[in-house]
Amino acid sequence: MTAPSSYAVFLRGINVNGINLKMAELKECLTQPPFEGVKTLLATGNVVLSSPQTALEVKARCEALLRERFGYDAWVIVTSPQEIDHVVDATPYPADDPAMHSYVTLASDPDVLDALVAEASAQGASGVVRLSPTAIGTQVAVGSSTEAPVSKLMMKARYKPFTTTRNLRTLLKVQAALG
Repeated sequence: MTAPSSYAVFLRGINVNGINLKMAELKECLTQPPFEGVKTLLATGNVVLSSPQTALEVKARCEALLRERFGYDAWVIVTSPQEIDHVVDATPYPADDPAMHSYVTLASDPDVLDALVAEASAQGASGVVRLSPTAIGTQVAVGSSTEAPVSKLMMKARYKPFTTTRNLRTLLKVQAALG
């Protein structure tokens, strides 16, 4: 049997638009084989866990469990601790700036992220930085997060199943939890 690997799992679109999950229920849902050591972080759908499965298998299993238990069209992004380390290190923006929010958009499909970046560029979005094949960084003024070009693009049906965004401070907490 394969030794378990650690993963960060980021849920897309919860605690908005009527999809409200309690973190205790989320943890209970995911605490079953082949997952071990399930921990939720904050109240925004951030989970760390271990599994002998590949990241793609973890993604499929998490989405199936969430759909079955909570009855919504669940999408998750699964990353390794090494990817989180790389993305955090590559982010050129500070985690704590009183006037600006630093965000990382994670994608489960590099081609979808390429399309998102190209569309953002075509619309004149500035400050979009490629951090890895599956992540970009952006920085927006406090109070304007939902108005940012990348945020608006992510609401399009073609991007929703493949992307999610987290504040850099959240990724630092996930990174610490992955240890």
